Amino acid sequence: MKRFALWVGWLIVLGMLVVPAVVWAQGVLVVEDPAQSVRLPRPGIIWPPYPPHPPMPRPVPPRPELPPGAYKIQEIEVNARLVDQVAQVQVSQSFVNTGGRPLEVSFVFPLPYDGAVDRLTLMVDGKEYPAKLLKADEARRLYEEIVRKNRDPALLEWIGTGLFKTSVFPVPPGEKRTVVLRYTQLCRKMEGMTDFLFPLSTAKYTSEPVERVGVRVSIESQEDIKNVYSPTHSVEIRRADPRHCAVEMVLKNEVPTSDFRLFYDVGLGKLGARLISFRPDRDTDRDGYFLLLVSPDIKAATAKPVPKTVVFVVDRSGSMSGKKLEQAKGALKFVLENLRQGDLFNVIAYDSDVEAFRPELQRFDDASRRAAVGFVEGLYAGGSTNIDAALRAALRQLQDASRPNYVLFLTDGLPTTGVTNEMKICENAREANRVRARIFTFGVGFDVNARLLERLARDSHGQGEYVRPNEDIEDRVSRLFRRIEAPVLTDIKIDVSLDEHRPEAGPVLNRVYPKGSLDISAGEQLVVVGRYKTPGRAKVVITGSVAGTSQRFDFPAQLVDRSPDEANSFVERLWAIRRVGEILDEIDLKGKNEELIRELVELSTRHGIITPYTSFLADESTNVRDLTGNVRLTERRLAALEQTQGASGVNQRAFRGSLQKAVDAGAVPRAAAEAFKMEPPALPGYPGSKAAASPSGVGGAYPGMALPGGRGAGVAAAAPTYGPALGPVAAEADREMLQAQKNVRQIGNRAFYRRANQWIDSTLTKEQEAKPIRVKQFSREYFELARRHGRSLAQYLVFDEPVMLNLAGQAYLIEP
Repeated sequence: MKRFALWVGWLIVLGMLVVPAVVWAQGVLVVEDPAQSVRLPRPGIIWPPYPPHPPMPRPVPPRPELPPGAYKIQEIEVNARLVDQVAQVQVSQSFVNTGGRPLEVSFVFPLPYDGAVDRLTLMVDGKEYPAKLLKADEARRLYEEIVRKNRDPALLEWIGTGLFKTSVFPVPPGEKRTVVLRYTQLCRKMEGMTDFLFPLSTAKYTSEPVERVGVRVSIESQEDIKNVYSPTHSVEIRRADPRHCAVEMVLKNEVPTSDFRLFYDVGLGKLGARLISFRPDRDTDRDGYFLLLVSPDIKAATAKPVPKTVVFVVDRSGSMSGKKLEQAKGALKFVLENLRQGDLFNVIAYDSDVEAFRPELQRFDDASRRAAVGFVEGLYAGGSTNIDAALRAALRQLQDASRPNYVLFLTDGLPTTGVTNEMKICENAREANRVRARIFTFGVGFDVNARLLERLARDSHGQGEYVRPNEDIEDRVSRLFRRIEAPVLTDIKIDVSLDEHRPEAGPVLNRVYPKGSLDISAGEQLVVVGRYKTPGRAKVVITGSVAGTSQRFDFPAQLVDRSPDEANSFVERLWAIRRVGEILDEIDLKGKNEELIRELVELSTRHGIITPYTSFLADESTNVRDLTGNVRLTERRLAALEQTQGASGVNQRAFRGSLQKAVDAGAVPRAAAEAFKMEPPALPGYPGSKAAASPSGVGGAYPGMALPGGRGAGVAAAAPTYGPALGPVAAEADREMLQAQKNVRQIGNRAFYRRANQWIDSTLTKEQEAKPIRVKQFSREYFELARRHGRSLAQYLVFDEPVMLNLAGQAYLIEP
């Protein structure tokens, strides 16, 4: 029971553990008190979301008493305008004195990009305050002075950068001060892309979660904007036209720990592609990692979209009656209203029998649309569920392999009539799918065989989606359909060749995700990750088909031999996240494999990617070096994949799918919070746990347990809510959840584990750990080490407790 509670708690706190690799800039308030040392505030316990949780039969940990110098960041609003390579930025940041006495503070703003900032203006409550510009050497002395005086390592994160520092201004108890900062910044160019950084990470120095963080970026260019990508956050991208784009990100009641980073590029041509590579300096004997962004030209795609074929297969069995069928009808009508001239389509409804709108595919026009809508309106629920017959009927209609072919398959139940064997249904679908149509499955509710739906999607290079009981079918279907409604290039294949490459060295790339052939539509962007063995100048070759006509695009690229810093370490972490999802997929669909389980444990340990099957890594008593023992533990917990239905079956597949589709390095916390928001599975290996008692997952050992969804990378996840049936289990989960917060942190592409009141770098070997160089915190040697290694070390000096670090293969033990 104890370990089960820890597993639940760990999913909740995953979002707290992601800390960025690039952490400099944005302002902090430094309390100026000559009489005492005042550290930057930290949230004692993470309490999002507000308002507080409803009354429950469980103890709630009290809020810690705040120190006199505490303040909270109430709100951050960032507006940036990027014109070519120049950013005009305005940030408004509101601070509230939450302590019991007046504060005399100065506002310190570390400079991004080594001082590439000018025209900086600071306003405090509408009054302009003078600010002194300190270059990197002067700034280092000030950072060190503050760190020594306050015995607080926090500011060392920005050592090596210049800064602006205001004169002192007062903040009375309970009062708010709003600092408005305006500056112009020359953005860096990286691999042909403009790299915009707005550092939000200092917002973690607050006594409470930030009520609202809003970031809005407008991009303008003289050329067409191609790829727009954030490696740190989930963002909304809106393109007004080919040369104007808006990007938005909002967080509420969260503690940001990641800087906001945004890439974009411009250019001509039907397709834009950029490759970013990363190879850690310490691991030149290992593979490097790459991220490839591919984006189509909007004008070309919308001017003449490629004709496609869409067959919508909808479940109308008795269990679909009421709200579910009405929402399914709405989804069908949305698809019908958004087909294009030249498209072919049909609608197939099934229960015990199969009924088609028309015996053959229909060419889309106004008349066929109206008739199809009438057919949809006449659907009613009743009968059993013949999944096999419905799929074969849909796939038999598809005859033209030169067109993009899509089957949208929706069900809310298990196969109950006709062929009901999972493997046989998939075999029949593969045989009937002669045109390589992509099958997109929608599992509605928890009474579905999630593994069957995943297998159907995987076999056809489609995608599995799940609509939980509290979600809207029409919304989920419409979101996916928008991705495929205007195909630009289909059956995409990607290859990379090197200028100098020996054939005997094998393929240049390996373990590329997503796997298989791909399609890309107007307004969509492919994010592909993989590994490479040999560095060098390269050529990326993208081939695909447009209406049966072969297309080829070539782009230059560089696969780096070694990266100068960890600015692009997100590439390695994103690859690891997707690889973990792929491993879980392989184990689920093909059975356990000791080699895969071993790799799962190694990746989880190295990168701090904690899944329900490896959550024991959060337990302080776990020996992270005991690979054999941890593999055995993971193997037992993977038995949970045998649950193919109910909340457990659906949530496990949804979690795995979120990892496979991840597009930013903060995807794991969001995936965990979202996928396990309903009742989690009972995992083998947890004392006292029991499997769910009913297909829907209700009535099992832990009824009523819920996990609110989370968003944003590197943020504190929401605390859990429990139903009254949980009783004492909830209190145990609370205790272990708070313990789990203390035991794992992910910084850059490294994980740190707290063991015996000491933090251990996941990249250290057992032999390196045995012979560390000891350095006293705040000593002369400590600051000399920070000066020598600069930013590559500074990000790891944030721990108050002892930390053992790997610096160029040598272990250093930093002790208070």
